[in-house]
Amino acid sequence: MIPTITTFGWVPEFARGFVRDMRPRWAFEEVGQRYAVNLISNSRTPEHRRFQPFGQVPTYQDDEVAIFESGAIVLRIAERAGKLIPLDPAARMRALQWVAAALNSVEPYVMALAVNDIFEADREWSKARHGKVVEDLQMRLGDLQAALGHDAWLDGDAFTVGDLMMISVLGGLRGTPQLDDFPVLAGYIARGESRPAYKKAMADHMATFDTPAVA
Repeated sequence: MIPTITTFGWVPEFARGFVRDMRPRWAFEEVGQRYAVNLISNSRTPEHRRFQPFGQVPTYQDDEVAIFESGAIVLRIAERAGKLIPLDPAARMRALQWVAAALNSVEPYVMALAVNDIFEADREWSKARHGKVVEDLQMRLGDLQAALGHDAWLDGDAFTVGDLMMISVLGGLRGTPQLDDFPVLAGYIARGESRPAYKKAMADHMATFDTPAVA
């Protein structure tokens, strides 16, 4: 079977371009793998929860595996294609460490800002809490910028799954001023998002919402 991902057929306008199906879409395009998309309108149904116990998207299925979580899916795509992930053991582990860092050391701070300023913006504590959320995020962005240094990618000249996941996570800051003080990171994100594979993935992701919502 053609590898298939499941994602939403419709999301509110503010969420378009941010849904995590962008991560496997980008990986598919980078490795040159055709794929299918199963669109759903409700991720909380018993049928979907049997496959994704947390009621989220995306999910993934091929001839051998059925999995969820965007990081695991991207790693499966890379492993299956033998691309985006180095064969050299040391370089391979460095790529995997950056996937883990993107999801565990950076994304919680990016999501904390979104939760505070978007999803809980009407709560009485959100305005008072904003400054601390930004302070924590900027500390983490400063650490990441220092680690990147003058390199094009996180492991030097090679674009890997670590970069794909990190840039996808940092994309959650799109439309905010949080990167204004981090020009090195802004340039890093721009390099990633200028890749033809990213552009194709984003175009396909956005085209989903040009059609009527799925039932």
